[in-house]
Amino acid sequence: MPEAPPRPEPFLQRTAPAALEDLRTRLRATRWPDTPEDAGWSLGTDLDQLRDLVVHWAESFDWPAQEAALARLPRFRVPLGGLGIHFVHAKAVAPAGPVLPLVLSHGWPDSFWRYSKVIPLLTDPGAHGADPADAFDVVVPDMPGFGYSDRPVGRPLDSIAVAGLWAELMTVLGYDRFGAAGGDVGSHVSRCLGLDHPDRVVAVHRTDGGLPVFTGDPADLTPEERTWMEAVAAWSGTEGAYAAIHRTKPQTAAFGLNDSPAGLAAWIVEKLRAWSDCGGDVERSFTKDEILTNITLYWLTGTIGSSMRMYSANAAIPPAQLARRVEVPSGFSIFAGDIVRPPRAWLERTTNMVRMTEPPRGGHFAAFEEPEIYAEELRAFFRPYRAAAA
Repeated sequence: MPEAPPRPEPFLQRTAPAALEDLRTRLRATRWPDTPEDAGWSLGTDLDQLRDLVVHWAESFDWPAQEAALARLPRFRVPLGGLGIHFVHAKAVAPAGPVLPLVLSHGWPDSFWRYSKVIPLLTDPGAHGADPADAFDVVVPDMPGFGYSDRPVGRPLDSIAVAGLWAELMTVLGYDRFGAAGGDVGSHVSRCLGLDHPDRVVAVHRTDGGLPVFTGDPADLTPEERTWMEAVAAWSGTEGAYAAIHRTKPQTAAFGLNDSPAGLAAWIVEKLRAWSDCGGDVERSFTKDEILTNITLYWLTGTIGSSMRMYSANAAIPPAQLARRVEVPSGFSIFAGDIVRPPRAWLERTTNMVRMTEPPRGGHFAAFEEPEIYAEELRAFFRPYRAAAA
């Protein structure tokens, strides 16, 4: 008899009180480093602001309340490729036309948390002042080694392999054709879905163009593309140390980050500040509780090391794979406060680009920073492709 398809099972997580007490004990026992006078954020995470965040984490942060809020999302686990995959599966509410299934892929340093604000806006647009005909069935998986998905026990999975798992997940959920969207690592996964499953992916939406890989003659690039590549190289030189560690020696950093919650917070909050549209004040984009919800997910699941190892896997993808052009219809929302923003010429070179917008607010975590804008970007882009998935 043929093997029965995997069945998703409802997922509910309740953290044991002992795990939270251990976390608070570690936070209170933090051994703080010295810092040069007036260093601020110039050398990395600001000492005074991190102290303030850690005190809030230890003394005031209500993780059970945050956990309960996340539990209101319809969450499941399913075995795929030998791994338990955690995902949100939120179906359209009162749709007024064809419903488009949409798989949203997160990046680093986050998880399904990235999309927690935007899911209701996508499944029930009518309740948020938008057209009910733009409703989606939304699927938000945690990548292997992130959040509540299992960690690969051998080599980490790259974006190509994760895209294959997402295609399998959509089959398990009964979706033959669907849209794909994402940013950061999730942009790469969405790109791979379009490349390797063009018969199933009706269109791909991304909030970035990824880091540039060009194997042709540099003379063929436009001046804008060359300027952008120079800017990316300069950014990598001043801001890319984290990625070099993730690509090459992630396990060394994991020992400290998995042992010290203050160290973990420093590693993550510096990126939330640097990559969001916050003008240097991270709490303009995220409240303390929002920051700590993201970081606490990493702490309690012990996934900082496994999440970083995905960079190592992606670094091993052959350049020929990275240079492939996405032929399914592709759209881009390049938010004003994001990093390494690509020019139109590069997006047209590397994809079948049918739409590009530049929203005036929002950064690298646009779905969380500006959920209303991000939701409208997805509604507008995918509107012509709904019938194709019906």
